Amino acid sequence: MNTRELFLHENKWQEFINNYLAVPELQLTIEYSGMNLHESYGKRAKKMIDLAFNEMEELERGVIVNHDEGRKVGHYWLRSPSLAPSAEITDAIHTTNERIRKFADQILKGEILGDSNQQFRAVVLIGIGGSALGPQFVNRALVRGNHGLSLYVVDNTDPDEIVQTLRVLPPLDRVLVIVTSKSGGTKETRNAMLVFQEAYRRIGLNPSSYFVAVTLEDSDLSKQAKQENWLEIFPIWDWVGGRTSEFSAVGLLPAALCGVNIDRLLAGASAMDAVTRRKNWVQNPAMILALCWFNASSGKGNKAMIVLPYKDRLELFSRYLQQLVMESLGKEFDRDGRLVEQGLTIFGNKGSTDQHAYVQQLRDGIDNFFVNFIQVKSESDRDNRQDELSLLGQYEVEKGVTAGDYLHGFLQGTKEALSEKGRQHLSVCFERITEESIGSLIALYERAVGFYASFINVNAYHQPGVEAGKRAANEIIKLQRQILDYFRDNSDGISLENLCVRLNIEQKERCFHVISHLVSTGRLQISGDLKDPSSKVFYYQKKKNP
Repeated sequence: MNTRELFLHENKWQEFINNYLAVPELQLTIEYSGMNLHESYGKRAKKMIDLAFNEMEELERGVIVNHDEGRKVGHYWLRSPSLAPSAEITDAIHTTNERIRKFADQILKGEILGDSNQQFRAVVLIGIGGSALGPQFVNRALVRGNHGLSLYVVDNTDPDEIVQTLRVLPPLDRVLVIVTSKSGGTKETRNAMLVFQEAYRRIGLNPSSYFVAVTLEDSDLSKQAKQENWLEIFPIWDWVGGRTSEFSAVGLLPAALCGVNIDRLLAGASAMDAVTRRKNWVQNPAMILALCWFNASSGKGNKAMIVLPYKDRLELFSRYLQQLVMESLGKEFDRDGRLVEQGLTIFGNKGSTDQHAYVQQLRDGIDNFFVNFIQVKSESDRDNRQDELSLLGQYEVEKGVTAGDYLHGFLQGTKEALSEKGRQHLSVCFERITEESIGSLIALYERAVGFYASFINVNAYHQPGVEAGKRAANEIIKLQRQILDYFRDNSDGISLENLCVRLNIEQKERCFHVISHLVSTGRLQISGDLKDPSSKVFYYQKKKNP
């Protein structure tokens, strides 16, 4: 090695050391030398960093930060109730968590039974978005063995998937159902709930003996659960957003029922919160992440973040982050009402699977991304068991080499391959997967999103685009009812063009899609070629079977 090569290697090593954070109390390290974030950047961005810290302090104190909805944002209080701005909120969190522990314990011990006096074996979670993604991720990451109920999730209004879930479940008299919805009006959740209730009734069971609600006080769902005398009702509070609700009853209840130690989960999140309040940004892992994201994407989201966990148990983390990051940061206007069209695109799956998928483009293709690797050092599971099957993890597939050695080799090899082409990347590494580390991981990214939102001056805690989609969906359902009402009263065929005139429908494309749906589901009949939207197709009411 010549002098110049030696200098470059030493310089690179020094840069690695300067961009390496170890947090021993969390068994966490962050490597970000591949992000071109030098210490001088922090000095230049001091005003922006200080503002983000100040805004986060105000949020945790209970200042109203979601001005669109006039509400506080308090997901940090969930794991540190003593920080809540009122004794009432502190008591509500403690009381709810104790109720969750007690209910889960009674279910698992068989002290609470359904209609047929059978002990529960499985739990179905009916929810969508934050009501499902967090619980799914935590369950995939932590649940091992048979310490609790098996979790099934229904997170859409797709009838095929709802029916398929019913097919693969244990007998329904052994299945508990959690319905999670703030208002109770979320259509996807409501539809699945109604189908499941009907499934219980059809086999002679009273759904109320199997259903639990997680919802706002006095919501439509709460009123229904009280009226029908469901097993339990657990609260969601208006100061907890769906995408930051994992440490409320939304996430804690299914986790506890599946055998997860929720106290350790909460402790991990609380410990990360304490670390991410540090004012020195080079000692604050969440601020480091936020600055890396901001610097890499020029503060405009012009590069995507690819999340690659090198652990199969973390494969759902990228899906979880898609909602947390993209729903929080993807905004048309900033907090001052200026058009900004902000956001940060997230996608990913897991390593080393993606080395056989899109890593080729990451190394040699368009440079419009940065990679966030997630690493777990230990290969043992959370119980550190040494039974015969666990020991197979140490089996040498080659002399002196295990399957886990290859996983580590692929991770480091991919990082080096990206570095060779100047592609940006950072690594978040935990020692082991435990309840504490998963709680910490979630809390880390929640805080990073909050800091980044401050950098780009957007409200991270509302979602007007989601509401717009819901309103449009309601308009389509309204049009469908209008069309069906017409055909119930008129048996003669009519073309799409004439139907739009008759019903004063301006959006012919919307009408075409609604009619196509009704034909495909057997509720209308056609005469002609439906494949050509411009053809004169005549539609008829489908005759009911005698």
